[in-house]
Amino acid sequence: MTNNLLKIILADDDEADRLLFKEAFFELKSGITIETVNDGMELMNLMHSTKSEDLPQILFLDINMPQKTGMDCLKEIRADDRFKNVSIAIYSTSSSEKDMEQTFIHGANVYIHKPNSFEKLKRVLEKAIINAKVYQDPPFNKENFLLNA
Repeated sequence: MTNNLLKIILADDDEADRLLFKEAFFELKSGITIETVNDGMELMNLMHSTKSEDLPQILFLDINMPQKTGMDCLKEIRADDRFKNVSIAIYSTSSSEKDMEQTFIHGANVYIHKPNSFEKLKRVLEKAIINAKVYQDPPFNKENFLLNA
């Protein structure tokens, strides 16, 4: 990265969720740059066209997106050594054990169930930023994989 700001990308097909996400970080006054994309295709095009030093430190990835799912993106990102330093937080409405298990197996760093209130959203995003480094390096711990508000 060419500056000291923490760079985050959110990939989510729900416009309201993208707006809430950005508003939560704005209220946290966290000194973070946030970019949002509408789907997995847009995300992967962005990731592949971004210079290595400008890649995000944290990618928040919704599982259920049209065209290219979050799981497809997760697998593609983890298969590319260029993206090895990008922490991936699954950010989804799904509370399916299977989804959590599969994202853990395929290399997600943390799983966040989308909170049902704005205050909980702010708390969980703040935790995700504070703990980003904890979840970056193996060995990954399944006990702390699910991050709650």
